[in-house]
Amino acid sequence: MADEKAGGSAWWRYFPEHYLWSQVFCGLLNLGPLGGPVPWELDQAGKRLRRRVGDPEAWYEEWEREADAAQALAEGEEARGHGRTAARAWLRSSLYRCVSERFIHPDDPRKAASYQQAVRDCERGYRGLIEGFERVDVPSPDGPLPAYWIPPLGAQGGSRRAPAVAYFDGLDGSKEFTVLWAGLALRERGIGTLCIDGPGQGEALRLRKIPSRPDYEVPGAAAYDYLAGRPEVDPSRVGVMAMSMGGYYAPRIAAFEHRYAACVAWGAHFDYHEVWVHRRKVLEGGGTVASSSIWQLPWVFGCPDMDRAMEKCKAYTLAGVAEEIRMPILILHGQDDAIVPVRMAHRLHEACGSKEKELRIFRAEDGGSQHCVFDNLQLASGFVADWWMDRFSGRR
Repeated sequence: MADEKAGGSAWWRYFPEHYLWSQVFCGLLNLGPLGGPVPWELDQAGKRLRRRVGDPEAWYEEWEREADAAQALAEGEEARGHGRTAARAWLRSSLYRCVSERFIHPDDPRKAASYQQAVRDCERGYRGLIEGFERVDVPSPDGPLPAYWIPPLGAQGGSRRAPAVAYFDGLDGSKEFTVLWAGLALRERGIGTLCIDGPGQGEALRLRKIPSRPDYEVPGAAAYDYLAGRPEVDPSRVGVMAMSMGGYYAPRIAAFEHRYAACVAWGAHFDYHEVWVHRRKVLEGGGTVASSSIWQLPWVFGCPDMDRAMEKCKAYTLAGVAEEIRMPILILHGQDDAIVPVRMAHRLHEACGSKEKELRIFRAEDGGSQHCVFDNLQLASGFVADWWMDRFSGRR
């Protein structure tokens, strides 16, 4: 099919005929070096799934199967007193359940049930692996927003306040994943991270029924207030970052919430409606080069159907907004991104009003070039974490 011709290297196409399945699978695989899934377990599920490519029931069943196996391992190792081994197994169980529900329709009760268990398992895992890990609620006008606080290494017992980053998700991510995407890398560099599910994201959407809103400076301000109120955080060194659809959210926050010190758009957006006009054509035509199922957008937006979701989507533009950004900003994008054209990154960079703006386009020869550089997360995560470290240390 024509729409399956994504650019760059095809090594990551585990399911050659299905871009979206391959994207998710590759993302999981690339979390392995960051402390996530085991490649052998992924391959076991993948081999079985190759017999039923494109079947959402098969996807759900196989990832639930892997999650059950990881859960059994966690329970057994915990009973033996092997806490860290158990914690890693709990984390894998969580990630597999998060993935299992991805293509299940929101009306299906299995979706919320799988995610609820994923949250429980995730917290058991991170508590066993990250000293000082906290589950927190961030007060906001939409209601409490669920988040994980990842403290910086070396902060316990110290008198000096540390920098921190408010880290939002995208269209279909969640805080369970962003801890691995960058939270741990920031922790290693002395930076605290608030991995938060904002409106329309993760737990806020799935369990608290809070849809997205175009004026994301509202939850952005709530996240800043929370971080600035923590006694170990330096309010003058608080940044904001988001990924994928968050490439709209983070710049929007930066444009109107000037208390943040800097911003990272990890996978840029400029006109979200324009992107979805193309995605809708692809999905309704039977293609798979997209970031999600077609029902994802109405669900995230709290709309009854796709037509009304597309209408609401028109408000998600940075035209006339990016010019208001004054803080330093990093815009990160993959040259061969097949679902958000790289021109969106260039448009955001050109329109951005900041005097300190950096555009980093990752190409295949750099080691990764796909959407949010999911084909080499270790590369992207290290680059982003170093950017924040240099920014907060004054080395830029």
